[in-house]
Amino acid sequence: MYPAELVKPMRDQLAQVGFDELYSADAVDAALSQPGTTLVVVNSVCGCAAANARPGVIQSLKNDKRPAQSVTVFAGVDKEAVNKVREHMVPFPPSSPCMALFKDGELVHMLERHHIEGRPAELIAENLKDAYNTHC
Repeated sequence: MYPAELVKPMRDQLAQVGFDELYSADAVDAALSQPGTTLVVVNSVCGCAAANARPGVIQSLKNDKRPAQSVTVFAGVDKEAVNKVREHMVPFPPSSPCMALFKDGELVHMLERHHIEGRPAELIAENLKDAYNTHC
């Protein structure tokens, strides 16, 4: 587990743009049971989260169509919530960071770590915007 003071700035980066932080399995299930679209970001301390994932997802929200709700869990910190999110992401293997778009509780779009690592934030944002335009 990472110390809270270490991950706080990384959490805040998403919370400041409207992401709700989920800390428990029940909170994940409640969020994904809502009608409409939900963007889930599995946040991470790694460099690709800092350079690519968080900036990309933040840029993606500057779009006419956006998810009805945006939530995040933190790998290596929110173990229960992360494990529950990953159950909803099957058949994709666990990875962090990653991003998933759900519609009415069903997974409709997934960006795994290998889609994030080494790719510019702008490309990640465009990928997500395409998903929003299709599903939101």
